[in-house]
Amino acid sequence: MKKFKRYTITSALPYANGPLHIGHIAGAYLPADTYVRFLRLRGEDVVYVCGSDEHGVAITLGAKKEGLTPKAFVDKYHNIMKKAFEDFGISFDIYSRTSNEIHYKTAQEFFTKINDQNLFTIDSSDQYYDEEEKIFLADRYIIGTCPNCANPNAYGDQCEKCGTSLSPKQLINPRSTVSGKTPVLRPTKHWYFPLDKFEGWLKEWLVEGHKDDWKTNVYGQCKSWIDQGLQPRSITRDLDWGIPVPLPEAKGKVLYVWFDAPIGYISATKELKGKDWEKYWKDPETRLIHFIGKDNIVFHCIIFPSMLKANGEFILPDNVPANEFLNLEGEKLSTSRNHAVWLHEYLQEFPGRRDELRYVLTSISPETKDADFTWSDYQKKVNSELVAILGNFVNRVMVLTWKYFDGKVPSEKEIAGTTEKRKKILAYYNQAHTDLDKTVKEMINCLQTFKFREAQFQMMNLARIGNKFLADAEPWKLAKEDMEAVAAILNYALTVVGNIAVACEPFLPDAAKSIKKQLNASGLDKKWNELWTKEQLVHTVPEGHQLNAAELLYKNIEDEDIARQVSRLKKTESKPMEATNLKAIKPEVVFDDFSKLDIRIGKVVAAEKMEKSDKLLKLTINAGVDTRTILSGIAKHYSAEEMVGKQVAFIANLAPRKMMGIESQGMILSAEDSDGKLRLIRPDEIVNPGSTVS
Repeated sequence: MKKFKRYTITSALPYANGPLHIGHIAGAYLPADTYVRFLRLRGEDVVYVCGSDEHGVAITLGAKKEGLTPKAFVDKYHNIMKKAFEDFGISFDIYSRTSNEIHYKTAQEFFTKINDQNLFTIDSSDQYYDEEEKIFLADRYIIGTCPNCANPNAYGDQCEKCGTSLSPKQLINPRSTVSGKTPVLRPTKHWYFPLDKFEGWLKEWLVEGHKDDWKTNVYGQCKSWIDQGLQPRSITRDLDWGIPVPLPEAKGKVLYVWFDAPIGYISATKELKGKDWEKYWKDPETRLIHFIGKDNIVFHCIIFPSMLKANGEFILPDNVPANEFLNLEGEKLSTSRNHAVWLHEYLQEFPGRRDELRYVLTSISPETKDADFTWSDYQKKVNSELVAILGNFVNRVMVLTWKYFDGKVPSEKEIAGTTEKRKKILAYYNQAHTDLDKTVKEMINCLQTFKFREAQFQMMNLARIGNKFLADAEPWKLAKEDMEAVAAILNYALTVVGNIAVACEPFLPDAAKSIKKQLNASGLDKKWNELWTKEQLVHTVPEGHQLNAAELLYKNIEDEDIARQVSRLKKTESKPMEATNLKAIKPEVVFDDFSKLDIRIGKVVAAEKMEKSDKLLKLTINAGVDTRTILSGIAKHYSAEEMVGKQVAFIANLAPRKMMGIESQGMILSAEDSDGKLRLIRPDEIVNPGSTVS
């Protein structure tokens, strides 16, 4: 692995339109913080930069909704996020913001440098306009049906279901995510970045250059985008809020947020380092690494590198270890439904327990595929691993040392195998030492290759091995007959504890601090970082060193704590959802037209999946007045097995329609959520089949 002089580490700039939840933390911030802490332990020159992303349509709309100016709106959420990061212990060197003057200047200079090379193109074209909100709509604020896979909620730049790169005009039945209305096309002039001209370079730099060292999920998405062919991308928008395009002929235009935002990494470094900033962005001996979620892969791996290449002065990202998404209790995290664990609320409800959340989120880190956070798993991991394994080992060693040696580190004198018990102790010691040394090397290798979930597992293995060594050696049984052996056992056990204190730092910084306090390590721990440079166990505490009092690292999470969190989620799920990403209301009808529909309740008595269709279920319905067959496109949301016995609402007098050779005699009614999930419309209580809906 190439040796670098310094490191520039970034986490995706969070959008300043709401608080942080655990999905954000697991995706871009906790992995980066873990890696940065590891680098610092190795004595590397590293800057870790981040800040609030404060421009774009979502900001102006959010501000309008809350009755605030855009500046007051971003001030509010910037402060909320900054405090949450600080309280959680994310160790940024700087947490800046894109509304700062230094960022405006940096972004405009970046634009000007590329514009002076005549790389941008200017084009007037028809773009979607929301007549109700009186705004042009950015790609992500238009949704419609994907022409490739028929996903009804594809975005104007990409279908997240099939991964196809799209333009807004390719969407079928487009609608504004802002008002829900069908947008209209209006002419407007914009500046475009010629991404297509960088396609050949991207194939060489990314497709060929990083196929072996980038994560498969990141590389695969990038290659798919490039293989489909790249198109010029607009880098300006018609907005009042944002960084003005620094050209006299561009009055009323601002830089598109995804041109502006990643430049925030550079402006934050300028703010932090002053005149010394350039070596972190222009020296080839600096390693640039972006930590992001998968929704930002294209921007950080294709668009921003092309911008850097076009500018000509900057280094390129050496790696972009993006994570997939984190789900909650089996469902997608949803801010509109408040189906989330908000970071600031967790810190209030579980004071002093940020290590616990760090541990659980890292243990389920969505490194190559989506992962699921559940409160029951959180409780299990804290109680059976942090408490029972790590906390138990450290506490046992400390308590035993105080019990037998008044809290002073006993002699490290090697004991000869003169008795059967001593022979066994030496065998236990040799095995533990071999296992621990192997574990340290594996942990460090995993940290270097961004496998944080496995690295944390290896860190916990140090405590597992330590517990086994104590259980095998049984110093409490030897205390009456061989205190020299007890001393040797506990001396080695304390060395393991000291190494755990160092190994915990990237993952569990509060535990590391507590262990060092118990070991009275002030003045000793500076040399302990040899662990990270020599990649081997180090002797941590000298003979005769006085320890501080033992204290528990962790306490069990009680059942009532978990029940309270699960109950809170159920309550928020029952609240009405905000009308986001919903289809526009259809043209009005008169009552006589509506009254022609015969809507009834039926019971599903049989169900089966239709062959050669991934959408259709064949349902046999007891309709009260008859038994009929209805084909329903709900197979992706409900299995045939779970449909049997359910009561459903259906249109009974709909003209029969032949589908896949079978006559469908009605239509099942369901509600489509803002995330595209279908939910059956059913009565609150059991009614007789054939009951009418009025």
